[in-house]
Amino acid sequence: MTEAAVHVQGQAAAQHALHSYVHEAVASGATHAEGQQHPIKLYLVVWGWLFVLSTCSYLVDYFGIHGHLRWSLILLFMVLKAGLIVAVFMHMAWERLALAYAILLPPVLVLVFVGIMVFESDYTHLLRVMFFGATT
Repeated sequence: MTEAAVHVQGQAAAQHALHSYVHEAVASGATHAEGQQHPIKLYLVVWGWLFVLSTCSYLVDYFGIHGHLRWSLILLFMVLKAGLIVAVFMHMAWERLALAYAILLPPVLVLVFVGIMVFESDYTHLLRVMFFGATT
């Protein structure tokens, strides 16, 4: 019984020491936050860039740019904004490379396939005009 009593007293002393350590850490403000903490400046800079890119996107319409240049600029600004949002606000910049590839590679491949379809549609349209004289 004496060994059990010594063991219980040892545990009680250890718990008291741990409790006093935690109390001192909380009092000194040295608590440990879960997860990764980023400085607020990073988020403010990203918000600033998002504002600038959105302004540029609206200026494309304001200045009346038309045609392929208009759509190229709008898509460029859209992709840049989406990249900033995914990298910083969704914390993709700090993820493992395999996870980043698993999330980012499928949309890139979809864009590649859309580009292939655009070239194919131009080729098909050209053939229709050449052989059938169709203009629509």
